[in-house]
Amino acid sequence: MRFKLQTNYDRHSELKAFDDTKEGVKGLVDAGITEVPRIFHQPPDEHFIDSTSDSEATQTQFSIPLIDLEGLALDSLTKRKEIVAKVGEASETWGFFQIANHGIPIGVLEEIKDGVRGFFEQDTEVKKELYTRDYFIPVIYNSNSDLYKAPATNWRDTFICYMAPYAKKPEDLPEVCRDILIEYSKQIMRLGKLLFELLSEALGLTPSHLNDIDCSEGLVLLCNYYPACPQPELTLGTSKHADSYFLTVLLQDHIGGLQVLHKNKWIDVPPVPGALVVNVGDLLQLISNERFKSVEHRVLANRVGPRVSVASFFTTGMLPLKKLYGPIKELVSGDNPPKYREKNCEGL
Repeated sequence: MRFKLQTNYDRHSELKAFDDTKEGVKGLVDAGITEVPRIFHQPPDEHFIDSTSDSEATQTQFSIPLIDLEGLALDSLTKRKEIVAKVGEASETWGFFQIANHGIPIGVLEEIKDGVRGFFEQDTEVKKELYTRDYFIPVIYNSNSDLYKAPATNWRDTFICYMAPYAKKPEDLPEVCRDILIEYSKQIMRLGKLLFELLSEALGLTPSHLNDIDCSEGLVLLCNYYPACPQPELTLGTSKHADSYFLTVLLQDHIGGLQVLHKNKWIDVPPVPGALVVNVGDLLQLISNERFKSVEHRVLANRVGPRVSVASFFTTGMLPLKKLYGPIKELVSGDNPPKYREKNCEGL
């Protein structure tokens, strides 16, 4: 074990003091800290500690699939079937895959990364005006949404934008990255509809099925900023978790740090220039009756930084109707009974 988790201190007071600065983790790094504060120390966890012993052989043996979508533009039925098969296999065995030639221009990908970086690196006093724990406003900037509940604080700052189904007023979005947030969201919504078509076909359904039940209607952007960490072995950028939504499309920069739990091993998801990472969420696992898998993942802290990423969550949580979702009836039979009850997805 690398350390003993210290409990003989007033954790809540330290959390409150950190929160009250409204400067996040970046504020600590800008102040020149050389040691990670106790609130960020991760509790003992077999997967956290075991990761350092993962061999190069393990990393070579397992790597998440990279799927080239370029063939879809050829309007070839054979090529589409090949891509659908790869998407289905990856969703069933990994719950994660990367996509190349997805149609979003490289310039847009670079601009959204620059925009997110620009938000976090703008004048501190400007950011402080947006710092909040009110989750019913268009833009939420803070550090750790679960700050007062989680056993350990993550080494990252975030801002969240609810982009669909309701069009945001441009003035509601941060000025420093307003235009690119709008453009990137349009591009991601288009890509999301395509991905849900491929996933529908992989399940043996009509191409429009998942889109028809509103899987692609709600979009939330989670923009992450991971400052360089002086003691990355003591903390995590993002603790292990599974996404609660239908689908996540992640843009990560060149630094990396994302890991997926596969066969009880943490597997790196190396950045591929121009590619996007796609992962199945809990809701898609539910409606597919566990054909597709929602798996745990995390982000390591790093001495190098800042790392920037943009997670696009497809969710029904912002839709006006309280809709129930359960296993799709076409995927259920006497031999394959429903594994879940219908669920109200309000707030997801």
